[in-house]
Amino acid sequence: MEYLRFSDSIVIGRPAEFIYDMVSDVTRMGEWSPVCKACWWDDGDGPFVGSWFTGRNETPERTWETRSQVSVAERGREFTFVVGNATWIRWSYTFTDIPDGTEVTESWAFLPDGIARFEERFGSDAPAQIAERTEAAQRGIPETLAAIKRAAEAEYQ
Repeated sequence: MEYLRFSDSIVIGRPAEFIYDMVSDVTRMGEWSPVCKACWWDDGDGPFVGSWFTGRNETPERTWETRSQVSVAERGREFTFVVGNATWIRWSYTFTDIPDGTEVTESWAFLPDGIARFEERFGSDAPAQIAERTEAAQRGIPETLAAIKRAAEAEYQ
């Protein structure tokens, strides 16, 4: 299903490793995301493959927490994590060096296990719930990237 994947990119005038270090520090995600308001590492973990963190998400309608596991942690190249038993939704950030800095791409994918979970949980309302999450990602990714760009360009020395 095509609408279950989305990505967008932005050019940030800073080195890829600097931006990677910002993004892979999930405790900062609440500074940039319009939905994720806070994240913390479980049991003192950090940004390495296999580590887990919890995120608190908020919309006007509800607040909820999810657990995510880091699946790719290649400094300066890619940071990816998967939400919910590491099989429901994948979020990925890739970093590509370009002459004016770094092209940062944020990607989102609603995975088959996540679709099945929503169908089981929401029944006949699952398509509407899935569409709502998809629309939120399509709105949120450009906002998140723009906020990361503002922070990176203000912080880098």
